[in-house]
Parts: sequence; C-alpha cells; structure tokens
Amino acid sequence: MTLCRWFVAAMLAVVPAASHADDSVLTYHNSNLRRGAYVVHKLTLANAANVKRDTDFAPSISGHVYAQPLFWKPKGAKRGLVIVATESNSVYALDERTGATVWQQQLTASVPLSQLPCGNIDPMGITGTPVIDPIAKVLYLDADTATANGPRHLVYALSLADGSVVHGWPIDMQAAITGKGGAFDDSVGERSALLFFNNKLYVSYGGMAGDCGGYHGTVAQIAPDSASLDAYWQTRARGGGIWAQGGIAGDGQALYITTGNTFGASDWSDGEGIIKLLPGLAHSTRKKDYFAPADWKTLDGSDADLGGTEALPLNIVNGDGKVHRVIALGKDGNAYLTDRRNLGGIGGQIQTLSVSSGGIRTAPAVYETKSGTMVAFQSSRGGSCSSSNITMLNVAISGSSPMSVAWCAPFSGGGAPIVTTTDGASNPIVWVVGAEGDNKLHGFNALTGQAVYSGTDTMTGLHHFQTLIATPKRFYVAADNTVYAFTF
Repeated sequence: MTLCRWFVAAMLAVVPAASHADDSVLTYHNSNLRRGAYVVHKLTLANAANVKRDTDFAPSISGHVYAQPLFWKPKGAKRGLVIVATESNSVYALDERTGATVWQQQLTASVPLSQLPCGNIDPMGITGTPVIDPIAKVLYLDADTATANGPRHLVYALSLADGSVVHGWPIDMQAAITGKGGAFDDSVGERSALLFFNNKLYVSYGGMAGDCGGYHGTVAQIAPDSASLDAYWQTRARGGGIWAQGGIAGDGQALYITTGNTFGASDWSDGEGIIKLLPGLAHSTRKKDYFAPADWKTLDGSDADLGGTEALPLNIVNGDGKVHRVIALGKDGNAYLTDRRNLGGIGGQIQTLSVSSGGIRTAPAVYETKSGTMVAFQSSRGGSCSSSNITMLNVAISGSSPMSVAWCAPFSGGGAPIVTTTDGASNPIVWVVGAEGDNKLHGFNALTGQAVYSGTDTMTGLHHFQTLIATPKRFYVAADNTVYAFTF
C-alpha cells in the first residue's frame, strides 16, 4: 500500500461506521432532492466579488469529464477528497487543497465512438455522476465498457479508502436486465446521476445522441449487499429515455423521473412524462402516479422531450401552510408544475408556463425557504432576455397561475446552476459556469438577478451540462484532464 493510500485508509478508519459526512457532497446537486442547494457560511452577497481561482490547486487527470465531481470528507477527517470520474473510465481522489492524486483507479477501457451505433461522446465511459454511500464508504458508478462481447454497462462499487473494486462487483447490466426479461443493448446510454436511497442503488438509462436502436427508458434497482439486480422499470414503448443530468429525484418517500420521446406509440406508453416510481418498480396505471402533457404525441414527433431536466420535488410554504409539488422543464421551453401527491395523468398539470423560446436541457437549482420557492435554470433565450440567460421562476403556494418569471440575467454558456446561502436562507447566490460559452464562473443575486461575481479566469475543457460543487472553503469545477478550484 502506498503512503497516500495508507493515509486515506487510516483517516477513514477513525470514523465510526454510523457517522455521517458533514461537509461531503455525496450525490448530484448535493441531495436526492437534486436542488443544487449548498450552505457556505462565509459566502455572503457582499464578499462574493472576492471569489478567486486557486492556482495552487493543479491536478492532472486523464479523460473528458461530463460528470459532476463529488467531495468526501467524513466527520473528524482533517482533509477531504475531490472525487472525479472521466470518460476514459478513470476515477481519481484528489487532495482538496493541492489537487495531488491520493488514489486512482483505472477501470476496463471505455468504448470508442466508432464501436457504438450513435452518440457524440468519444470515448464513452463514465458519463453519469457517481454516488457515495457514506456508511459503507463506497463509491458507486456506471461505466460503459469495451468487452470481448461488445459494449457493456458495468456498475462498480469502489472503496473510498483506496479506490479498489469491492468484492463481487461489477454488475453487467445487460446480463442482469435481459436475464429478468428486460430489453437492454448497446444503444443504451447512461447520462443521469446515480441515486442511493434506503440502502438501494438506482441507475437510470436512456438513449444516446441520435436516438438509435431499440433502447427503452430504464431504471434499475440494485441491492448493494448482494451486488445483484432487485428489480427494473422500463417504458412500455421504445424510447422514452431517462437522460436528465439529475436522473432520479427522491423526497424521502417516493422517487420521481422524467422521460423523453417515445417512438411509434399510438397510445401513451410512458414517454414525455413525470413518473412516480413505486416500491419494487412496478408499473402503475393510477393517474396520481404519472403525468404527461396532453400534446405528448406532438412532443414525440418533434423530439421536444419533457425529460430534458429531472423532476424536482418542491415544498411550497407560507404562513398558511405547505403544498407538495413537482416541477419539470422541457425541451419545448415549458415549465410544468404538478401536484406531487396526485400527478394528474394526461393533461393533469397545475400549470404550464412558457419560460424559454429554446429547449431547456440543463439541471435547475432551487432556492427554497419558509417564505417562498424559486427555481433557477439556464435558457437559450426567453422571458425579458433576448439571448442566452439564467432565468429565475417564482413558485407560489396557490393561485390559478402559481409560476411566474422573477428575473432573467444575461449569461453565455450551457452550465447547470447551483444556489449557495450562508444559513439555508440568507445571502442567496446563483452560481453557474459558462460551459461552451464564455467558460467563466458567474454569480447572481438569487432575489434580483444582479451580477455579484463575473469571473475573469477562462477555463478550458468544460462541457455543456457541467455543474460546480461548493464546499465550506472552495468551489470545484471538473473539466477535461483537470479540475478547477475557486476560494472564497
């Protein structure tokens, strides 16, 4: 064992098994709710302008990066690890201060685009954001892998102590799902984040760029203790991919997904929808468990997926009480608001609001307090902005049209925003990277849209959909062959 690996193993060994990871970022957008909300005590609106790039943090990694980085710092640990996974099927644990590699795990080779029926990522490896189980101290991920039998999605469990593959893993998902009677082949892609909930691991699948082959939107439920497939859910029609960056969202009681366009469906068959997943992943025909727009078939024909973003559970509160909602933003430029306890079936939404004249494809972030709920997202154009922007929605507790646009602010790029506060409510700031635009970091007052930080450092190697993470002392942004850090 190397000195670095010994240090990490020793650091983790002193943490009791029942402890939690106080400062860690364990999953996409920092919770199963996928809200992108972070508490950073020192990051006020007044000192946001003092954020600067930490040039001493200079890691070297190998591969293109589409997944969000994670942060592992269990209670009592002196130093945390930035976890990064690449399309080259490389996984790195980096020292949070210096960027030095503490451990690296090189998995079986990823798949060249030439060996896939369609797609736009070359090579295709780890695309969806992994997830951490803080009790078992394990990192789970899906890796598209070149094998002697062709491309295979392999789900791995890696020890956070040294990156080693846990005994009994990986799971060949094609063998596991087809062995239970499902459909699964090399036209399946895995862009969405994994989710860990109630000691079960969930992995969701869609298609790839080009929508080739016979894929079905699929959710797999895996039992980590036995490294085996418990159950799966699939769209009844071909297509209906689950490809939003956040994948599955959970509110502590139920799980929610959005699906994309299906092919050849004369009757609604699970596409263009918000779906509530039931225990055991059984299909439900109850209207309270699904929603799709009345024009779902038109959306199918124009590839205007409702499933461009994940379904976000919201708790809208004021002095009169609380209501439970779900919001999803589509490639048709609409925001759809539904009742979480009764999704409403076909055309059963509370409100549809046109919020963008272009497709919405990047994950939103939520600023939720006792006095109101706001949802920030990246838009190509819309609202009072004539060009690319960040838009903020207000979502009221009641009324015939509870959603309204609060503000929009000019912004160039395809990054997914997050929101920081100093205590869960105060000093709310929307942060976003201009991926494939100006490639700079930006900050906006979440209440007004006023710019509070406009970065001068231009990053390279950022891909659309990329989101940043916030820790108590730094931001981290993953890019091709490196990770950027910003200090407060």
